[in-house]
Amino acid sequence: MTLGMLAGYFGGWINNIIMRFTDILMPFPMIVLALLLAAVLGGCIQNVILALGIATIPGYIRIMCGMALSIKENDYILATRAMGARHSRIMLHHILPNAIAPIIVVITLQLGFLILAEASLSYLGIGIKPPGAAWGAMVNEGYRFLIRLPILSFAPGVCIILVVFAFNIVGDALRDALDPRLRGTI
Repeated sequence: MTLGMLAGYFGGWINNIIMRFTDILMPFPMIVLALLLAAVLGGCIQNVILALGIATIPGYIRIMCGMALSIKENDYILATRAMGARHSRIMLHHILPNAIAPIIVVITLQLGFLILAEASLSYLGIGIKPPGAAWGAMVNEGYRFLIRLPILSFAPGVCIILVVFAFNIVGDALRDALDPRLRGTI
């Protein structure tokens, strides 16, 4: 978010450098990039979090850059700038609070996808290693006993589905609550 805010607020060569970095990461699908990074870094929980975090960076940079570009053209930003406010004050007290609502919605909607990505990495054996618990690894371990004890695979699979569904519902509700165009409607 910081990179996106810097790129959108300052523009020029800062925007070009940050957006070219983002353009390098954008062509790779998020799960493929996370798979590559997790395979290179190894399979502990910190490395999986780092891999998924790096893989999701481009989306947040793009959203925040667009919001900063839009917000910095408002009259109150121009007035604040005319009163002599520093760039850091404008970004932290005016741009960030006005751009945080769409970012919160994207974060909650993407949490479900990140849970699925972590489960996929763990299922493939690249994610969290035992003795750490991962639903994807549990599904992988249980598929060998699918005929005799299907609950070993179905229970973690249903948990994944329910948690992803819950985060999607929360994200959708936040989008509805934070969208100014929907205020006052049923």
